[in-house]
Amino acid sequence: MPQKRKSPRRYGPKAGAKVERAMHEMKRGQLRSGRSGKRVTSRKQAIAIGLSEARKAGGKVPRRKAS
Repeated sequence: MPQKRKSPRRYGPKAGAKVERAMHEMKRGQLRSGRSGKRVTSRKQAIAIGLSEARKAGGKVPRRKAS
């Protein structure tokens, strides 16, 4: 049976740590969005904030999709 090729990791450890911190803050009700300062309640939004912070900190994170 042929073996599957392992692809390199998409996200680095710094990205995982930032997303984990953002999720904890969101669950505690402490995570706020950037400009408006409103409380974040969406899981997807919390992940996006964590990945954005990891990008700014120089972590291994793929580029954002152009919309």
